[in-house]
Amino acid sequence: MLAQVTVVVPTIGRPSLDVLLDALASSSGPRPAELVLVDDRPAGEPLRPERPGLPPVRVVRTGGGGPARARNLGWRTARTRWIAFLDDDVVPDPDWYERLAADLADLPSDVAGSQGRVRVPLPADRRPTDWERGTAGLATSSWITADLAYRRDALAAVGGFDERFPRAFREDSDLALRVMGTGARLVRGERWITHPVRPTGRWTSVRVQKGNADDVLMRRLHGADWRAPHRANAPLGRRPQHTAVTAAALSAVGLAAARRPRAAALAAAAWLAGTAEFAWKRIAPGPRDRAEVGTMLATSALIPPLATWHWLKGVVQHAGVRPWRGLPDLVLFDRDGTLVHDFPYNGDPEWVRPVDGAKEALDALRARGVKVGVVSNQSGVARGLITRDDVDACMARLEELLGPFDTVQYCPHGPDDGCDCRKPAPGMVKAACAELDVHPDRCVVIGDIAADVDAAAAAGAVGIMVPTPVTRRQEVEAAARRAETLSGAVEQVLAGEW
Repeated sequence: MLAQVTVVVPTIGRPSLDVLLDALASSSGPRPAELVLVDDRPAGEPLRPERPGLPPVRVVRTGGGGPARARNLGWRTARTRWIAFLDDDVVPDPDWYERLAADLADLPSDVAGSQGRVRVPLPADRRPTDWERGTAGLATSSWITADLAYRRDALAAVGGFDERFPRAFREDSDLALRVMGTGARLVRGERWITHPVRPTGRWTSVRVQKGNADDVLMRRLHGADWRAPHRANAPLGRRPQHTAVTAAALSAVGLAAARRPRAAALAAAAWLAGTAEFAWKRIAPGPRDRAEVGTMLATSALIPPLATWHWLKGVVQHAGVRPWRGLPDLVLFDRDGTLVHDFPYNGDPEWVRPVDGAKEALDALRARGVKVGVVSNQSGVARGLITRDDVDACMARLEELLGPFDTVQYCPHGPDDGCDCRKPAPGMVKAACAELDVHPDRCVVIGDIAADVDAAAAAGAVGIMVPTPVTRRQEVEAAARRAETLSGAVEQVLAGEW
């Protein structure tokens, strides 16, 4: 079973990563096909994950795109049926591999994911702090990717993680809701991980209030009931109380400015009472030492206005937001006139000359884990003007100049041969998708004429036209999606606008 599993770990290089890798290296049972570490640091020395006992390890880098992008890059570069996500600050049990294999074995086809079980150790010699109690909530959270295995095709069907969630908060619940929205089920397995409470600073509870903006995004995407037990199972928390306390504080200031001292005093008293109630609710169950009480008093005054501010910011930021489509799994390019300047019936590799920005555009797709390929009509073979060897030589030169392609398809037939591969027929697009196990609706075709976008449509893919001076005006006007340059078309794709 584990031969069909890739373990993906996004990381920012915390010391906890070494603890995780040591645990995986010493775990019993068969190893998965691969361990992919996604280095999400903007820069830094290369990671050194090598140690005996690990499965084959591959490190990829995002350049600092955030946890959602890191996980997306991890699963997109994997080739197995299952993707098991682990956070870099958890410790799997010694039998984690064995239990993962058992959890995934013989699952019905309608089950898209299996969540592991989480324990959060709390101090035995004292009461837990506010931060420790908050972390303990992970033990009962639904669909967190601290340990969650998904079918790869389920991830592809919904475009993976929504990269508009900029932090490790709600992006996993959003993914789960979208996967379940396809009719699939998520289940809980029997494997266990330990999630230690990591050391934190005094003001962490203030900084995490940015997550209120993410809650707005969740509501916009999934409706008012997204928190329900049968959906994300996420408690509302104290946002209504925070709004009321903030409103009382603002009213006190406004009334004082309007020289209404009695009303201002009443509003100030409401603010003080609300803040005191919130502080006591956090202090009462805790250790109540001087440092903890001081932190609770200070942060309890700051949290309500900051929570409200970030919530309002989210209301503005996420107005009119559309469902996440993610990146395509595959982008296919026409060759002549799109990737390279068009020299009709060219069979000479020396005349393979890329258009401006072609390599950079392809590398941008590769860096995000998107497969790339070529689909090219080469009727010069049927006309006797060039040979198949000439086409192969030009394609080899293309890869030499622009980097490797995941698939290369070309049609050697003429327009009157009646084949199903010559564009605008869909044959080459379908063949490329079949070769790479990509559903056509997760594929984009970029070309310079109507035959390219029509082939995409016939195959069930999306076509984007990048016209050249020789493209017919009526073809340009009829194209549903257009871009002025190849780079512009790829930018559309990377922005999810396809």
